[in-house]
Amino acid sequence: MRVAVFTGSQSGPPSHRSAVAEFAAGLARAGVGIVYGGGRAGLMGVVADAALAAGGDVVGVIPQHLVDDELAHPGLPQLEVVASMHERKARMAGLADAFVALPGAAGTLEELFEAWTWGMLGLHAKPAVLVDVDGFWQPLLAQLRRMVDDGYLDGRRLDALGVVTGVAELLAFVERYEHPARKWAPTPP
Repeated sequence: MRVAVFTGSQSGPPSHRSAVAEFAAGLARAGVGIVYGGGRAGLMGVVADAALAAGGDVVGVIPQHLVDDELAHPGLPQLEVVASMHERKARMAGLADAFVALPGAAGTLEELFEAWTWGMLGLHAKPAVLVDVDGFWQPLLAQLRRMVDDGYLDGRRLDALGVVTGVAELLAFVERYEHPARKWAPTPP
């Protein structure tokens, strides 16, 4: 199994760095491969370094403009360079069996929401999961619950978004995951 990991290019607080390092090392120890954005900066670099140090399989996918900016992780055994951010996300989705969001900012949210939405639209049947470090995702979950309460989001879609705090919970969630039916399906004649 391989998971796409979305996380920040900034380092965040020390508690996040240590939790992310432990999570990535735990994935490696469990034999779960990681595909991520290929960067060396921030929590992205922490994920790669910790997984590699624990003997993990790590694949980076990075657009050429970030390679040109010298942001590519120099120690990856496999780094795929693509032309654009769109290609990066599509390639990561193709390589992954599940999507995991660790703490991050706008890019992390955008990647998670695109993967989660693709699942709603029937473009894949892979789980999407938030790893809730220090309650980081709780305000987002409150907003998503508001979307359900106001009728914008089907509660089954929110129920299908995993919320875990560690590798064991992630693996259990993925093991029992049942993908909800497509949001939009053709109407029978």
